[in-house]
Amino acid sequence: MSTADRDYSEKRNFLRMQIDTPVSIYIQSDGEDLTGMCRDLSGGGLQVELNKALPLGSEVEVTISSGHGHSPMLQAKAKVMRVDAGPGEKSTMGMEIVEVND
Repeated sequence: MSTADRDYSEKRNFLRMQIDTPVSIYIQSDGEDLTGMCRDLSGGGLQVELNKALPLGSEVEVTISSGHGHSPMLQAKAKVMRVDAGPGEKSTMGMEIVEVND
């Protein structure tokens, strides 16, 4: 089945996993560190909820720690591709994973 034959919700190259786990965000342009929640993760990106909306195109470093005390589950460079700054204090951002760090 080609991508065109699939329902819209299934056209992603990677499946999303709901993970709802703490995430650390380092904003490269100003050296600011933020913490928030990673709501979902896929092979190509992640959805993050923070107390601050980041500008589109912001380049950040993302660290998601393992809940078992092991090495970080993910360390990557990412780019903010979508921002949903609702009426509350929380903002949800879609980020594209640009590079996974070892």
